[in-house]
Amino acid sequence: MNRILSAVMAMCVATCLTTAARAQDVTLTGSGATFPYPLYSKLFSEYNKMNPGVKINYSSVGSGTGIKQISDKSTDFGASDAPMNDKQLAEAKGGELLHIPMTLGAVVPIYNVPGVTKTLVFSGPVLADIYRGKITSWNDPAIAQLNPGVNLPAADITVVHRSDGSGTTYVFADYLCKVSGEFAKAPGKGTTVAWPAENKVGAKGNEGVSGVVQKTPGTIGYVELIFALQNKIAYGDVLNAAGKPVHASIEAVTAAAAGMTNPPSDLRMSITNAPGDNAYPISAFTYLLVYREQGDATKGKALVQFLKWGVTDGQKYAPDLNYAPLPDGIVKLDQAKIDSIVVK
Repeated sequence: MNRILSAVMAMCVATCLTTAARAQDVTLTGSGATFPYPLYSKLFSEYNKMNPGVKINYSSVGSGTGIKQISDKSTDFGASDAPMNDKQLAEAKGGELLHIPMTLGAVVPIYNVPGVTKTLVFSGPVLADIYRGKITSWNDPAIAQLNPGVNLPAADITVVHRSDGSGTTYVFADYLCKVSGEFAKAPGKGTTVAWPAENKVGAKGNEGVSGVVQKTPGTIGYVELIFALQNKIAYGDVLNAAGKPVHASIEAVTAAAAGMTNPPSDLRMSITNAPGDNAYPISAFTYLLVYREQGDATKGKALVQFLKWGVTDGQKYAPDLNYAPLPDGIVKLDQAKIDSIVVK
């Protein structure tokens, strides 16, 4: 009898412990930028391996949607390459939203030009004029001057752009506004842009733009570096602020970040067209967007713990996916932001 009672008690204890453990399980939902999606997928997966009770579901739907969904509290966090503007922040339903830089990446001009095997060189003004519809042929003198000895075809250029609200678009347009006064006047920058070029095709996500350019001769597009590498699509060098042609790389993105000497207190910042001989000019931070006041204690604690890990130990996963780890100074600023989160 004693053995039976002991066995029953042991089963009860085990059941209670299992129930308690399950009560601590939490699922966090987020949505937004496609730019950092390969890295975020890795981070969420690795964190779950270490913390099986925490599952993070992320929808790669574009920065515009990510901002909208965190603003109306449809998700637990948002993700964007484009910092939210003051109006967007004021309209957020959950109070003060924080920008937590998570990594750095590069936007690269990808192209499909039959017969051209050498890496093409672009300048900011040339890219701006292509996307403004002022340069319409691959053998335009402005392109030829940057690429002596390359046999450029007399073929029309088809501009491929994002059809969804996109942080990648914001970063690309932010750069073009800095290097072209005409582009800054119109169409300007934003997560969506009314591209003036007549010969254009829209595609959803970095994945969509990559797919169109890969399959369509005569096209040019803009995507995050990892999408060009994964799909083996040619991408061009870009003249930086020092006038040097730079091929996008982790080192070149890190060099661009090094030019950020006085980050703003809210960490909403731009490093496009950064100074320095080795800086890649279309580099950017990408952010997770989280509310300072977390109404759900369980979710809030889990989110804070993930963020603390993501900006420190999680950075080791960035280089293998061709993202640049955060500079130490930004990590410290991130930690201060994360420590300010209030979990009720």
